[in-house]
Amino acid sequence: MQKIVTHLWFDHQAEEAAKFYIAIFKNSKMGNIARYGESAAAMTGRPVGSAMTVQFELDGQQFYALNGGPLFKFSEAISLVVNCEDQAEVNRLWNALSEEGEPGRCGWLKDKYGLSWQIIPRALRDIMQESDPKKIENVMKTLLQMTKLDIDGLTEAAAK
Repeated sequence: MQKIVTHLWFDHQAEEAAKFYIAIFKNSKMGNIARYGESAAAMTGRPVGSAMTVQFELDGQQFYALNGGPLFKFSEAISLVVNCEDQAEVNRLWNALSEEGEPGRCGWLKDKYGLSWQIIPRALRDIMQESDPKKIENVMKTLLQMTKLDIDGLTEAAAK
């Protein structure tokens, strides 16, 4: 069992979101779904049989989701970082997660549920390990102009 698990609060889309995410990430699966029974549904106003909590895994990482109502919303204060091996993976994940969502700057996006993601190529992490401050400055200037990150553009900036 994973010691620390991310818990996501949804209004009413926990099961739908979990299914959306597991369709995008490899090595992912649905877990247990606890559904509202008559008494819990009556107390919360949720439909009987609708998902209350959903357990799921994304690429081997465990998550819990709760249909807790509209009280809390996602914000950029918390984001999920996805470390990508190559541009093809960046493109695939960016396109899938940003569909009906909002692209942000510097590899950030909000998905259609409002959850923030950072789609980051491993190459950026490698470049940022450089000890040459001029290279890092060039990369940062380029990075700040991007929405979806482009490895070739970042590599080119580092070479200047």
